[in-house]
Formats: sequence, C-alpha cells, structure tokens
Amino acid sequence: MKAGTLSFKETFFIGLMLFAIFFGAGNLIFPLSLGQAAGTELTLAIIGFLMTGVGLPLLGVIAIGMSKNEDVQSISAKVHPLFGLLFPVIIYLTIGPLFAVPRTGTVSYEIGIAPFLPEGLKTTGWGMLLYSVVFFTVTYLLALNPGKVVDRIGKILTPVLLLILAALLLQNIISPLGEITVPLAAYEAAPFFKGFQEGYLTMDTIGSFVFGLIVINAIRSKGVDSPKQIAKVCTTAGLIAAAGLGLVYVGLAYSGATSVQAIGHLENGGLIISQISSLQFGLSGSLILSVAITFACLTTSIGLIVACSSYFNKLRPSISYKQYVLGLTLVSALISNVGLTQIISFSIPVLVAIYPIVIVLITLTLFGSLLRNRNAIYTWSVLLTGIVSVVEGLGAAGFELGISDVFARYLPLYSLGMGWIVPALVGCVIGFALSMRQSSYALENE
Repeated sequence: MKAGTLSFKETFFIGLMLFAIFFGAGNLIFPLSLGQAAGTELTLAIIGFLMTGVGLPLLGVIAIGMSKNEDVQSISAKVHPLFGLLFPVIIYLTIGPLFAVPRTGTVSYEIGIAPFLPEGLKTTGWGMLLYSVVFFTVTYLLALNPGKVVDRIGKILTPVLLLILAALLLQNIISPLGEITVPLAAYEAAPFFKGFQEGYLTMDTIGSFVFGLIVINAIRSKGVDSPKQIAKVCTTAGLIAAAGLGLVYVGLAYSGATSVQAIGHLENGGLIISQISSLQFGLSGSLILSVAITFACLTTSIGLIVACSSYFNKLRPSISYKQYVLGLTLVSALISNVGLTQIISFSIPVLVAIYPIVIVLITLTLFGSLLRNRNAIYTWSVLLTGIVSVVEGLGAAGFELGISDVFARYLPLYSLGMGWIVPALVGCVIGFALSMRQSSYALENE
C-alpha cells in the first residue's frame, strides 16, 4: 500500500461507520410504512425513496469529498454571507438536538423498550424519562472522544446491527406474511413522487453535508492528506454505505408490503415492525427488534452529537467541545420525552422547507468546477428554490398562503411536492447570465 493511501479494509470500515451513522430511527420505520401504503406500486415508490434516502445522501458525501475542504458553511456562503451563517445552524439544529437526535431516543424506547415495561411506567411517562437518561448518558460518554468513533461504531456496533437485521429481513423474504395488496390513494396517483418525498423524513440528504466531514476527518486521521485521495475514499466509502442502506430499505419495504393481509394497515412503521417480528419469531422476535433498534438509534445519536458539537465548537470556540456535547445531549434528552408522534409532526414542515435547498446546494457543489463556482448561480438558484419550498413548508404546517394557489395553478410539479425544480433551473440560468454579464463588464473596463 502506498504512503498516503488507505487499504480497502480501512475504507470498508469507514463505509460501515457511515452506514451506521446514516441508519437510525427513521431509516428503520419509514420504509415499512411506505411498503404498506404503496402495495403493488412498491417498485416505483421505493425507487423514489431510494433517490432521497440513498442516492442524494451519497452525492452529498461525494460533494463534500470533492469540495476541497469546504464545509456546509463555506458552501452556503456562496449564496450570501448571511445565508452562510444562518443556514448551517438550521441544518445542525434540525439533524441535531431539535429533531433527529431526540427521535433516536424516542423510537428506540417506544418500539424496542416500551413493549416490555409495565403499563404504569408507560402511561405515566416515567419509563421514557428513565430510558432517556440511560440512552443519552451512553451517547454522551461515547461522543466525548470522537477520534474513536470509527473503531467503536464501524468495528463493533455495525456488524451486530447488520446480523440482527439480516436475520429479520431474510425471514420475511423467505416466508412472507402475505401477498402484496393494492396501494393507498396517494401511492396509486403518484407512487414515485410520493416515495421521493417520504425519503425526506430520513433526513439523510441533510445529514450528508455533516457526515461527509466525519468521513474526511476519519480519513485524515489515518495519514491521508491528498484532496484526490480523500475524494476517492469518500466516494468508495459512500458507495459501501449506500449499498447497505439500499438493501435494508428494499427489504424493509417488501416486509411492509407483504404484511397488510396479516396485520392490516398500521399508523406507523414502529407498530408494523413490532407486529412482523412477533408473528415471525414470537418473543424472540421482539427481543431481536429491541436490540436492532437500540443499536441503530444509538449509533446515529452518537454521530450526530459529535458532528453538531464539533461544528458549534468551531463556530464559537469559547465554549469547549465537551460542553457542547453535554448541552446538546441534555436538550435532546428533554425533547425526546415529548414523544415520537409529536417530533415527527413538528419536523415535517421544516424538512419540506429546507430539503429542496439542500438538494440544490449538493447539485451545485458537484458541478462547481464546471460552473466555475459562480456565486450568482448559487444565489439565484437557492433564492427561487427557497421561495417555493418555504411556501410548501408553511402549507405543511397549516399556514396556507394565497400564493400557494398561484403556484398550484402555474408551477409545474407543484401539486406533487416538486414545484421547486423549475424555479431552481430558472435561477441557475439567471445566475449564469448575470455572472457572464458581470465578467463581460469587468473585461470592458480593464
């Protein structure tokens, strides 16, 4: 092996680490719900889901690897300096203490722990409170030393998680609970686009901006400094993680699709997987489920706390990394006690508003060299995308604006939740034209 390069084994473990950090609470429950709802339209629905749940996160990691040490702040600053300060904070809060991290604790409790507790502990809330103390204490202790994240997550926790999931999914594939049934209305009308939007709930495309930096730091810690080699390892590790995620998602979606005849349509993926495991394996299935969810959620929680603490420590070094770890972990633990349904409900409008902006930033970063990083393109693409996505986000929160009717009437794909695509392309054209005009004006005045 050449100096400054990594062996495939080292790259593979970094890929496993990335898979483990990506694969958390939402990744386990949302594909199951999609499978039940999509029914016979499962193929198109899962393709849409895989685009936002696997494809775009992979592109996000590759974009960070290719961006020559740029992070989400420097990329966002190409839109506007103020945007470069505010948008990364929104991203880190979204995938950190406000939504994603609390969800890891709540999901692992409500699905993996609560079924084994006495009714008194569950109904009074004491069970969740006690569990959150244990869960987030472990998160805090493991997040204190981020240099060991690769070893702890990639080499220990991930193989255990994969073995448990493999046993569960193989049983569902070999001996499904029933035939695939007809789809629900939303998936019957537009299965691909509905699946695409369901992928938002995993938050993985947003997280890819953050997780890409974890991969880069892990690569550098092993003596690799060449930007070309870093980009290569990021791409390979990202493909390893994407392959693992894709296989698990397809297996979970199929398990959900074949479960309707046996358990009916249930309101969330947590109930679905609990019922499937119980029918397939009895009590042992419930125990397997408990372990799988705990590992999946714990690994994601650790990775997100590490990433958020590192970012805020860089933003304001006067507060130490350990203090940020403690503060963010405490906030996450408190919010987790609100409950899974409430956390998901509060997160949907935010995700609808910011997800298209993140997708546009990832795309522009990937083509940065081709576009010569013309800031006007970033500014106009994100501006027009943001106008539409924020209106959609407000609509998802129950605030219907008059302009929504105008968008629905004249904007292509708006009714499918993809109305931001045309504005993003128009913004790109406007930004390119303005940047060319500015370049021409500068040459004329030299």
